[in-house]
Amino acid sequence: MSNSVREQRVASVLDDLACCVPLAREPISTERATGVVSMLKAIADPTRLRLLSLVLSHEGGEACVCDLLPHFDLSQPTISHHLKVLHDAGLLDREKRATWVYYIARPEAMAALASLFTTGNTTGNTTAPGADACAPMTGAPA
Repeated sequence: MSNSVREQRVASVLDDLACCVPLAREPISTERATGVVSMLKAIADPTRLRLLSLVLSHEGGEACVCDLLPHFDLSQPTISHHLKVLHDAGLLDREKRATWVYYIARPEAMAALASLFTTGNTTGNTTAPGADACAPMTGAPA
């Protein structure tokens, strides 16, 4: 898949999440559910969920593959594959520095996922703190 096609798909998924009404407020449409499912599938894998957690909780909110390897009994290519899946799903951005690739969670994706599962106040503001869930998302992953 070419980078431009991948970036368009990621942008579409993030758009679906951006204005997704919290599930507790009203049922999600078939169209939005279809768009959101790739992101949810990406974090449904235990290794990828742990990788996302490690990146989010790492000092500075970013981590390189070399920081993540010691936490798994998996090869570097396998870890890199899982990180690519998270990146392609729109959950992580990446930046190459020298020979290593550093990953950082996309704040808009984290806020959108959080707002999707918000419960409690279903009539007021249910957006994650500091985020506007219906604001257009800008920028495409690297």
